[in-house]
Amino acid sequence: MIVRLDPLLGPGKEEAGARAIVLLGPPGAGKSEQGRRLAMRHGIPVISTGDLLRDHVRRGTNLGVQADTFMKAGKLVPDSLMNPILEERLSQPDCAHGFILDGYPRTLAQAESLDMVLKKKGLRQYVILLDVPSERLLKLLTGRRVCPLCNRSYNIYFQPPKKEGQCDADGARLIQRSDDKEEVIRRRLETYEKETQPAINYYVEHGRLIRIDGAQTPEKVAAEIELKLGPQ
Repeated sequence: MIVRLDPLLGPGKEEAGARAIVLLGPPGAGKSEQGRRLAMRHGIPVISTGDLLRDHVRRGTNLGVQADTFMKAGKLVPDSLMNPILEERLSQPDCAHGFILDGYPRTLAQAESLDMVLKKKGLRQYVILLDVPSERLLKLLTGRRVCPLCNRSYNIYFQPPKKEGQCDADGARLIQRSDDKEEVIRRRLETYEKETQPAINYYVEHGRLIRIDGAQTPEKVAAEIELKLGPQ
């Protein structure tokens, strides 16, 4: 059953049209792509925990240095590091009327913590799970190549550049992220199954999980998400 009004919110507390959309799914399921599409359609920011973490790593913050150790090992960044990074972002003015979360929560504890945050903000919650088979995920992730200049992403199996190894936009040599190596990907998928399944079960038990076939084209996935979300 899909419950579109989060039972955490009491009568009259929710702001009209305000939404907190949670995108769940294994690494490579397409959460970032769907997050961008949702942000454009609904006019609310998409918050990728992966991007937040990489930003802290690039800037060399204390939290970023600590998180980088876990990321390179294909492990989940612990709540003691992740929660402060996320809470700081959600406190910014552009999140007051809703936001889209990409990559959080990843554990049962994070799901419960997020419920408390959303209850305080008075936002309706929609939890969307993108289901994709593991073997397809391996190709999606190990085949990913990124332009170091414009950050455009390609895939050598499904969406290769026009010229092998070079970005279509600026001709820069494409790179493979260290966390996209096969051995790291397999560990990430194993970690996801172990750590995130309890959070998924939590949302199922509370009647708040919207399950989407993530193996479809991005356009079909987006259309199904909109259908399940319904009108604001």
